[in-house]
Amino acid sequence: MGVSNVRVDLAERSYEIAIGPGVIQQAGAALRAAGARRAVVIADSGVLSNHAITLEGALRHAGVDSFTIPVPSGESSKSAAEAGRLWEILAAAAIDRQTHLVAVGGGVVGDLAGFVAATFARGLAVWQVPTTLVAQVDSAIGGKTGINLQGGKNLVGAFWQPRGVLADIETLVTLPEREFTSGLAEVVKYGMILDAELFGWLEEHADAVHLRRPEDLAHIVRRSVELKASVVERDEHERTGLRAILNYGHTFAHAYETACGYGRLLHGEAVAIGMADAADLAVRLGRIPAELAVRQERLLEALRLPIRLPAGPLPTADELMAVMARDKKSLHGSLRFVLPDALGSVALVPDVDGSLVRHVLARQG
Repeated sequence: MGVSNVRVDLAERSYEIAIGPGVIQQAGAALRAAGARRAVVIADSGVLSNHAITLEGALRHAGVDSFTIPVPSGESSKSAAEAGRLWEILAAAAIDRQTHLVAVGGGVVGDLAGFVAATFARGLAVWQVPTTLVAQVDSAIGGKTGINLQGGKNLVGAFWQPRGVLADIETLVTLPEREFTSGLAEVVKYGMILDAELFGWLEEHADAVHLRRPEDLAHIVRRSVELKASVVERDEHERTGLRAILNYGHTFAHAYETACGYGRLLHGEAVAIGMADAADLAVRLGRIPAELAVRQERLLEALRLPIRLPAGPLPTADELMAVMARDKKSLHGSLRFVLPDALGSVALVPDVDGSLVRHVLARQG
């Protein structure tokens, strides 16, 4: 199986996303061609013994000097404290604008390293080497970077496009089952918001996709990347409202992640629950028939994703509503949700009645 490329066309900020087996080996040549002679690898601690080593070897072979900074695994690393620690290390190493940063790991490291790159020395080149499914199909693409606050997810950040993305599907084979399954939620999202054919493919291959065959992995990653790239190209900075559709299920999801405590839910698990909630809300608003919400739930469950919060202490509706009011899609405190109107089509819906949202939240308790 060969490598395929998807271009994100953003004028002078355009870049290529390489998808396929073994593309981490291309990192050294890619950075060298972009003029890098020095690199800092910011790596999730969980990939230090495998993917980070492969990356370091590729850089060394291409004559790019590098050193690696480990970042603890988990959502708690997307913090001001961890960003500050990285800034201080870069300052002590006399990093300048000719140095490229390379993020290797999942969405946490990609978001954190991208934010550090956007802010240190007023901007460093950054490359994304995503090693999780959720990062390959979503978070590594499009230039959204950020860290979390106690008040909510991604409240501090910047738009900072990478120089390139290397999505090596071989890294997905090493993922723990829960991590891999979590990433499938973002693929379902693309089907719901943009591509009914992809949704149908997932329904037909719900069991087989867990076998992680290279051809299936390449298909879901490439199609997801194509869909996200097409949106980012038309609304890079979320000015027209188009890019907001990529947040389908995320208003509920981010509230659950924040109120439940970062780390209790994987991001994709929260998104799956959030999509089930969003479809329920769409039914209550008369936007879709109940059958479509049920169809989505059946697919999520067939892919082994949750549609309700796990057992244990649950946040109150008041706590969740307060977090959602701070969501970046809210306008002057008024709740706005990305909701489906058909399979493969969604819209940003303003001024949603809070009582209806509370009824949806009640399904969790």
